[in-house]
Amino acid sequence: MNRSELVNQIKTKRTFLCVGLDTDLKKVPQHILKEEDPIFSFNKAIIDATADYCVAYKPNLAFYEAFGVKGLMAFEKTVKYLKENYPNHFIVADAKRGDIGNTSAMYARTFFEEYDVDSLTVAPYMGEDSVTPFLGYDGKWVIVLALTSNKGSHDFQLTEDKDGERLFEKVLKTSANWGNKDNMMYVVGATQGKMFEDIRRIVPEHFLLVPGVGAQGGSLEEVCKYGMNKECGLLVNSSRGIIYAANDETFAQTAAEKAKELMEQMDAELKKYGI
Repeated sequence: MNRSELVNQIKTKRTFLCVGLDTDLKKVPQHILKEEDPIFSFNKAIIDATADYCVAYKPNLAFYEAFGVKGLMAFEKTVKYLKENYPNHFIVADAKRGDIGNTSAMYARTFFEEYDVDSLTVAPYMGEDSVTPFLGYDGKWVIVLALTSNKGSHDFQLTEDKDGERLFEKVLKTSANWGNKDNMMYVVGATQGKMFEDIRRIVPEHFLLVPGVGAQGGSLEEVCKYGMNKECGLLVNSSRGIIYAANDETFAQTAAEKAKELMEQMDAELKKYGI
């Protein structure tokens, strides 16, 4: 999916919601565990219930790899189901890959050729040659970790050099030269608040993938105030707040209700900023 197609989906559907498919079999409703493939069955129900209210889905690979081959098969089935039934939804593989060049090239081949997802989260710590192999695929996106929501983000990301430049700022400035606004996004945690202003000064036009709204306490209104650009430029992710909103037979319907609530809030934000 290219940039214009993604922007068009946001404007048409009046939402920039990304639903995180962090499927944990310890948290799904008990009746789902009776299914032959409970991970896929849960995902399918969530997708069917929430598709009208979002533009993207983000399966987190850790929740699939934890179950070995069966988990990866469930991931593959989920991606295939999305592509066949909801082809206009953007698929983020949240795998946080990144290694020396030839290894990154194989990761890129895995996700962009074998699984054929739209985008992949990538860790930039090893530098340019660890990221550029992911950028060689037309219509695919690299989503670089920039400023995350977790408490430990302060350990490195906010450290300053002798000139007062913070590490996340150096990551943004340097990596922006590797790709462009049409093939690179950045992960910025919703809890970072006003620091979105600092990020937008460096990458005003890039899309930002924003986790942390909902269960992690991030404010959608604050994210939009400091992070939205003229084309929206945001994919705001919610995982636990949607997919685990109920733990019984009503889980899919309740997920739909939560996703709809966020969509309505997002529509209001889009209108507020003239989009």
